[in-house]
Amino acid sequence: MSNYHIKHLEEYFQVYRKSVRNPEAFWEEIAEEHFLWRKKWDNVLSWDFSKPEVKWFENAKLNITENCIDRHLTTRGEKTAILFEPNNPNEEAQHISYYELHKRVCKMANVLKENGVKKGDRVCIYLPMIPELAVSLLACARIGAIHSVVFAGFSSNALATRINDSDCKLVITSDGSFRGKKSIDLKGIVDVALNDCPGVKTVLVAKRTNAEITMVEGRDKWLQPLLDEAYGDCVAEIMDAEDPLFILYTSGSTGTPKGMVHTTGGYMVYTAYTFKNIFQYKENDIYWCTADIGWITGHSYIVYGPLANGATTVMFEGVPSYPDFGRFWEVVEKHKVTQFYTAPTAIRALAKENMDFVENHDLSSLKVLGSVGEPINEEAWHWYNNNVGKNNSPIVDTWWQTETGGIMISPIPYVTPTTPTYATLPFIGIQPALMDENGQEVKGNQVEGRLCIKYPWPSIARTIWGNHERYRDTYFSAYKDKYFTGDGALRDGVGYYRITGRVDDVIIVSGHNLGTAPIEDTINEHPAVAESAIVGFPHDVKGNALYGYVILKEFGETRDRDNLRNEINQQITEHIGPIAKLDKIQFVTGLPKTRSGKIMRRILRKIASNDTGNLGDISTLLNPEIVKEIMDNSL
Repeated sequence: MSNYHIKHLEEYFQVYRKSVRNPEAFWEEIAEEHFLWRKKWDNVLSWDFSKPEVKWFENAKLNITENCIDRHLTTRGEKTAILFEPNNPNEEAQHISYYELHKRVCKMANVLKENGVKKGDRVCIYLPMIPELAVSLLACARIGAIHSVVFAGFSSNALATRINDSDCKLVITSDGSFRGKKSIDLKGIVDVALNDCPGVKTVLVAKRTNAEITMVEGRDKWLQPLLDEAYGDCVAEIMDAEDPLFILYTSGSTGTPKGMVHTTGGYMVYTAYTFKNIFQYKENDIYWCTADIGWITGHSYIVYGPLANGATTVMFEGVPSYPDFGRFWEVVEKHKVTQFYTAPTAIRALAKENMDFVENHDLSSLKVLGSVGEPINEEAWHWYNNNVGKNNSPIVDTWWQTETGGIMISPIPYVTPTTPTYATLPFIGIQPALMDENGQEVKGNQVEGRLCIKYPWPSIARTIWGNHERYRDTYFSAYKDKYFTGDGALRDGVGYYRITGRVDDVIIVSGHNLGTAPIEDTINEHPAVAESAIVGFPHDVKGNALYGYVILKEFGETRDRDNLRNEINQQITEHIGPIAKLDKIQFVTGLPKTRSGKIMRRILRKIASNDTGNLGDISTLLNPEIVKEIMDNSL
């Protein structure tokens, strides 16, 4: 069946039409032909967005690890499943075959069982990007435990909140982690967090840095000796398609983080199908997503999506700047990477550096480039396309969310013609709608609105752990019978979508709705500018005015600031119109960012509005110290 691997534009439109005319029949065919089920479903889909309730492949039985590992053993047992590239380039890379992965996952699953973990229990995983992280996810899934990965850069406070919210009974961590030149005391962070987590009975500790750590008697156990003794086979627990697979926290714009719950069957089908098509994966490709498994990108497109397709997936422990800014390209050359998936933040950072870092490496193996995390601005898109892809490897600018589980809007490489800054067309089965402020759908092209999805897709999150009411209020209350993404978008003349930013990043100035993304793109095109962020602040006449925070490139630092301000506003006037000019421009050395690279505009808005009494928790930021620096110099 050709539906599983789309190869040209006409086929995309045919398959897309089929997928939206009869979604149940479409997804049933995909699920039946490409996955291993212990029992088929009684019903493909039942749903009601008013409750909201969604069930895919009802009463089907399966285990996702049999689909990600066991079924490949006869045909691909010797093939590398996970290619681990350590932080230190002088440390040897590890090639973990499907056979080896099967053994490691079974041993880890048996260790978990011996430590009292049962089907339905929650396990918190706080590990660096080492093989034990991927193995831990799969071991939980093997025995039906629900994994909750917390990115190993979060503070003890953030870790404790997440452990308690989902009532985890066991934590898997390591003695420490390497990040560039630094090593981080992960175990120390866990110890502090667990002072507030009475539910945790056991901590399993992997060895990575050989740092001196404190082991708490009766609670903490070294992982390796337990693995050495564990049996190398473990029968997979038979799960229902709608059993929870994992909880993953995403920061709410208000209140506590939201524990998004993803279930087993639909998530597996959708992540596998999107991976195959959006990266045009072929049998001997070497695929590399640079994300951390602590984020949804890592769950779906380092672990589950690639392994369900029998792929070789690279797991990278390091950072793009260590030992120098050529590290990404050195890894691409070394492992002959064919698909490369990273964030615009990383691309912009690398674009500021000397071109020798790129040009000294052979990148001819690359076939597909991907971008994830935020819309990629035009300048970064062109730099990536020209210098990394050599105008030869299409860029897939993917739009999706923790809540969606998989990619929703994206080009398919070699199929969809690309346009910089556009995520282009909805993926197969995805039915987007743009809504106006009166709750009406905006039809046709050349329109703008709030992006909603009007029909469930298999990997939609089913609830927020322990708080279904909040799930409904956040995603299903704004527009009747639609999932509201929280993003604004425009649809151009050919039906391509461009994400214009979070709706709370739309600023109404003198009655005009201004999305921050296009203004930032324009500012970033100024040759002296490295990065920018725009927020609104109250204005007596306009209602809101625009405040810009601008990071300069090195040579821009020497320029006259007032002249630069004038040039930036002139550029905005020319590209967008005088209505979008900035009332205030503050030059800064950095922007407050989450560890996944998102700019925390909430903090910038408060500073711009002189409302700095309560900035909320800034401890989980990548660079909390920048907040004071920006406040001290605010205009």
